[in-house]
Amino acid sequence: MAYRIATIPGDGIGTEVVEQALRVLGATGVEAEPTYFNLGAARYNTTGEVLPDAELEDIRGYDAILLGAVGDPSVPPGVLERGLLLKLRF
Repeated sequence: MAYRIATIPGDGIGTEVVEQALRVLGATGVEAEPTYFNLGAARYNTTGEVLPDAELEDIRGYDAILLGAVGDPSVPPGVLERGLLLKLRF
């Protein structure tokens, strides 16, 4: 059985970190089925959305969340931290 993983590369180095994390996971023999979500500074700057409720509910249906890194100087402090990181946790 493959684990369904909500995969959020985020911004900057996050895409590289997530790619390598999935490689490591694969090397352990764990079957993973990643589904990518476009969340982070780039999305916020384009749409003004951080994490819509419908997408949050979708993510909650996965076995795990793999989050790279989020943030960019173009986004005001606290926007992604509260709107994405804390919202995912609570």
